[in-house]
Amino acid sequence: MKTLTAVSTMAVSRRGPVVALSGSSIRRAEPSDASAIHALIASHQDEGRLLPRDADEVFLHSHRFVVAVDGDRVVACADLAPLSRTVAEIRSLVVGADARSTGIGRRLVDEIARRATAAGFEKLCAFTHAPSYFVQLGFSIVPHVWLPEKIETDCRTCSHFRQCGQYAVMLALTRPRQACVPLGSLHG
Repeated sequence: MKTLTAVSTMAVSRRGPVVALSGSSIRRAEPSDASAIHALIASHQDEGRLLPRDADEVFLHSHRFVVAVDGDRVVACADLAPLSRTVAEIRSLVVGADARSTGIGRRLVDEIARRATAAGFEKLCAFTHAPSYFVQLGFSIVPHVWLPEKIETDCRTCSHFRQCGQYAVMLALTRPRQACVPLGSLHG
């Protein structure tokens, strides 16, 4: 498992591993978190930073979300959305106003990247109005056409198609070395 900086404790709950982060913890979302996730997304959408997400869709895909919680309150979220067998997208990366500048966003992106790598994806992308944030995390700005999976899956049916003003960013994911098969073992 990838080591996170500022990790104080690691525990396992009925929800799976929980990483304690200076007052907040990151965990897989549950369906009961859907309304809080949707509220975070809607508040960020009102700020002009996100495209809309339907509450029913958030509930349906709640298992794909990772959330940061402070006590019982969801303060940040991110969705790992598969676009193809090889490409996944970070969607709805939102950090509540009172939790910004604490490193939670970076930790959510790290956890999404870890999960995407473990699931066998080769690329992780995001579509954002703030590409510099993702560039600081190792992503590259790429032309939208480099991600035809996103265009076919979501963009063509979106009311903001060709007018969203978002940048495409991409991160090549690498598997840990121990997951690779030595080339010599293939010719035995």
